[in-house]
Amino acid sequence: MTRILLTGIHGQVGWELQRTLQPLGTVIALDRTQLDLANPDQIRAVLRDVNPAIIVNPAAYTAVDKAESEVDRATAINATAPGILAEAAKQHDALLIHYSTDYVFDGGNPMPYVEDDTTCPINSYGQSKLSGEQAIQATGCRHLIFRTSWVYGLRGQNFLRTMLRLAKERDELRIVADQIGAPTWNRMIAETTALAIARYAGQQGLYHLVAAGATSWHGFAAAIISSAHRLGLLDKIPPLRRITSADFPTPARRPANSRLNCDRLQNDFKLRQPDWAAELQLCLASHLPIQKYSAQAVDGTNRLDA
Repeated sequence: MTRILLTGIHGQVGWELQRTLQPLGTVIALDRTQLDLANPDQIRAVLRDVNPAIIVNPAAYTAVDKAESEVDRATAINATAPGILAEAAKQHDALLIHYSTDYVFDGGNPMPYVEDDTTCPINSYGQSKLSGEQAIQATGCRHLIFRTSWVYGLRGQNFLRTMLRLAKERDELRIVADQIGAPTWNRMIAETTALAIARYAGQQGLYHLVAAGATSWHGFAAAIISSAHRLGLLDKIPPLRRITSADFPTPARRPANSRLNCDRLQNDFKLRQPDWAAELQLCLASHLPIQKYSAQAVDGTNRLDA
C-alpha cells in the first residue's frame, strides 16, 4: 500500500488527518517527539527510514504573537523544515502536501485573494510561512501547498474554544470586528486534503483552502455563542461588544482582509467548499452525545463534493 508520512499528529489539522488519510494507504503518523521539525538531521533520518510516497505536513509553529520574539524558531520550523521535506520528496519522487496561511498577505486587497496575488506579510509568522512556500517551490518537487485561514476545532488552542470558555467566565466579551476572513473547521481541511489526494492527477502548486463565505471575528464569536447556547453547550449568552484592531493591540499585526478565493481548488479537484456557518454547526454538534448529535446536527452529506 501507499506509504503516507504524516507530521504533527497532535495539532489541530494533524489530528483529523490521521482519520481521513487511513483509506488512502499506510499512514505513518508522527508527533513532535518522533519528528522534530526544528532538527534537520532528524528530518532527513526519518524520511530516509520511512521512504514515503506521500508526505503530509500540517506541523507548524503557529504562535503568531510569540513568533515576533522567536523569529529563529518560527523560521526553522515553518521555512527551513519544509525545504528539507521538499528536497527529500524530490529525491524519492514523493508528493509533498504542505499547509500555509492567509497571513502571507497584508490584508490591503478589498477582494478575496487569489493564489497569484502579490504576497506581503506584515508579521514574522506570515513571513516564515511564505519562506516555507518558497523553499518548497525552489526544489521543483511534486507538491500541493494549501493556504488556509482562521482554523478552529474542538481540540487545541483556537478561537472557538477560547470563546466557549470566555462566554462561561465573563459578563461581556469585546471582540474585534474590523478583520474579515473565513473560519475553517480543521475536519474540513483534513477531508478536503484526502479528497485532493484521491483525485490527484499531476496537479501541483498553490491552492487556497478555506470554507465558503466570510465574517468578522465578532460575527464568528456571535455565531459560536448562539449556536452553542441552542445546542445546550452554554447556559447563557453574554453581550458582545464590537471593537477595532486598535482597541486590542497585539505583538503581531493581523491582516484586515483574510478572504481567500478557492476557485482554483474547486476547478482542479472538482470540490465544493462548504459554508463556514454550516460547518460551525456541524463542529459544535459533534461535541454532543451521539443521540443529540443525530437529532440536532445540520445535514453535512457530500458537503465537500461537487
